[in-house]
Amino acid sequence: MIGRAPAWLRAHDPELAATRRAARTALVMPALFALCGQGFGSPTMATFAAFASFAMLLLVEFTGPMVQRLRAHLGLAVVWGVLICVGTLVARETWLAVTATVVVAFLILFSGVVSSVLAGASTALLLAFVLPVTTPTSLSQLPERLAGAGCAAVAALFAISLLWPRPAADPLSAPASRVCRAVAAQLHADAARLARGPHAPSGGDCHAAADEAAAAADDLRRAFDGTLYRPTGLSVGSRALVRLVDELTWLCSIVADSVTPREDPPPCDRAAHSVRRAAAETLDRAADLLDAPGDPPDALRAALEDLRSAMNDMERSATTRLPTHQPPPGTESAVSAFLGTLDLSFRAQELGFATLQIAENVALSAAAERRSWPERLLGHEPGSLSAPLAAASERAAAHLQRHSVWLHNSLRGALGLGAAVALADLAGVEHSFWVLLGTLSVLRSNALNTGQKALRALGGTIAGSVIGAGLLHVFGHHGTSLWFLLPLAVLVAGIAPSAISFAAGQAAFTITLVILFNVGHDPNWHIALLRLQDIAIGCAVSVVVGLLFWPRGAAAAVDRALARAYTDSARYLAGAVKYAVGRCGPGPVPAGAPLDEGRQAAAAARRLDDAFRSYLAERGAKPVPLAEMTTLVTGIVGLRLAADAVLGLWRRDGEPDSETDRADARLVLTAIAGRVSGWYRALATGLTRHTPVPDPLPHSPSAEARLVDSLRQDLTDDRGQATATAVRIIWTADHLDAARRLQPSLAAAARPSGPHGATGLAPSPAD
Repeated sequence: MIGRAPAWLRAHDPELAATRRAARTALVMPALFALCGQGFGSPTMATFAAFASFAMLLLVEFTGPMVQRLRAHLGLAVVWGVLICVGTLVARETWLAVTATVVVAFLILFSGVVSSVLAGASTALLLAFVLPVTTPTSLSQLPERLAGAGCAAVAALFAISLLWPRPAADPLSAPASRVCRAVAAQLHADAARLARGPHAPSGGDCHAAADEAAAAADDLRRAFDGTLYRPTGLSVGSRALVRLVDELTWLCSIVADSVTPREDPPPCDRAAHSVRRAAAETLDRAADLLDAPGDPPDALRAALEDLRSAMNDMERSATTRLPTHQPPPGTESAVSAFLGTLDLSFRAQELGFATLQIAENVALSAAAERRSWPERLLGHEPGSLSAPLAAASERAAAHLQRHSVWLHNSLRGALGLGAAVALADLAGVEHSFWVLLGTLSVLRSNALNTGQKALRALGGTIAGSVIGAGLLHVFGHHGTSLWFLLPLAVLVAGIAPSAISFAAGQAAFTITLVILFNVGHDPNWHIALLRLQDIAIGCAVSVVVGLLFWPRGAAAAVDRALARAYTDSARYLAGAVKYAVGRCGPGPVPAGAPLDEGRQAAAAARRLDDAFRSYLAERGAKPVPLAEMTTLVTGIVGLRLAADAVLGLWRRDGEPDSETDRADARLVLTAIAGRVSGWYRALATGLTRHTPVPDPLPHSPSAEARLVDSLRQDLTDDRGQATATAVRIIWTADHLDAARRLQPSLAAAARPSGPHGATGLAPSPAD
């Protein structure tokens, strides 16, 4: 049985993250408790040293290089000292304690939008305030409280650097690197097959490479979705890797759509093949930088320049591939064949643009490692013209929205803790600290899930109380035995929530507290009963707060966040096409690119990411299957990247051509963009109001024919060669068509899949 323990731990605790934190805490926490209580003779100092070490070593684990982690722990220790002072000062007046609890808790919880450092440390920071505010005492005890927390901070700095240090690599870097290499291998295989060389891979080999890339993308998505907070380092790298996950997912879908057929590959387009090979090389260099983020990014930047050069060459050569003779009006097959001559180049252009975005995010993530500590803490983006504080304020402002899930959760947690402080004081509870622990541990985003967790918390507490009382009965009169049991109890309390269940963790934590407050004293099993009573009060507060504030939970919040993200992304796509239309003929030229629309779409996508993560964290049956919800979330990425691609295509065009009248082409593009963006706005309405989701837009041969006909006067220049503007117009229409081709899968995901529409987001038109 003992020999199987390591294998069981690795199966239930991936990378032994919880085991590592628990082992450190089991060594440090009892030692500090003994040193401060028995050595220095200060129970107050011992209590604060024990809980501070518990918070700093078990409740938080910073990522990144060791220097970065040490600075983060030092900052955590400083904030702990400030919060202890504030909590001690306000604790003696109930109204002041309640008000301060609401304000401080909200600031701590909401600050997580600034960086993942603050998000991951929120529980540890709340404990720093909850402990003193629920134990009123005279100010003369403040130095001992600070001394206890200071001892814990010093011990934590040594523990994280010397006791089983955490690997420095970001948990997303390895799976993201595997996706980059798998897609690069597929692109190399596709390019070799399309080149029809003597050793070209078969169609089956290309499809096998595509399957490997898709499997790697699925692994990356599961690693990202499986954590409550973004599993990354500090905020700039965090946001870059969040975008990287979405963009790699989308890149795999692009590559899967463009994989070469098993038989009869299309005619050779050397320029398009060059773009594919350059994209593959860029992805390989991006994978190298992900594996070793401290290395200089020179190789990646050189690959980026080669990719941009290959895309520019392809854009120029595409004018020679477009036939100068046009199909006669009304011949659908001829029109399709005419536009199909640019299909390979468009696929390569779409692929190249997505690769550029991915590589730039990887380079940004690596550059973030070279920032100063204040820039890291505030999430300042390398190369940004705005100050670090301004950048942090901008991200926080993006979540000060009525439908922001992060805002909801922050308000809910703050009001719940404030109510717990008030109730504990009114009820005359002697140990109100445990009431707030109960409130904090079970409060969730809706009443149902809060109630479920409250029941598990009470069940775990009852089991822990019974076991703790039994241990006191057996070992209570042998003080040395309890000292030996304390590290074991801390170790189990640290591992159980991740490896077993929340209830098991609650039971182990109860046992730890029973031992902690009886070691060195006469055994008192009443502590177990008081712990049970206080936890029950805290759970009741959580359930009431869950009922009163946003009881629908994260599923409804995801609906709203999806709708907002689709609305803003559709507006961004329409703005990008409007900008393109203004640059392809005479008439008023847009004053500038739709950058504000792009920022709004990006902010909406970040809010959606937070809502989706809360949705994944909720236990119980999901109203929408995870695969369908993931399809809807990924669709946002495709829509935004289509807008980014259109904007990038025309922004690098230089000065607009104001001599040739392309009114017909402009009207066709505007009409197509209006239909596509209008469909997405209708989808957003259906998601929030539960109105019928529109049917996907069908392929429109007549629109294609009108587009080709509109290009007759612009198709050739004085030398009889097709113009670059004609190619850009056709590629813009292709990007719009790519956004249209997303619609069938999105409509299927948004419509009911269960009986009577019970599991869908919105009804179908037939309903």
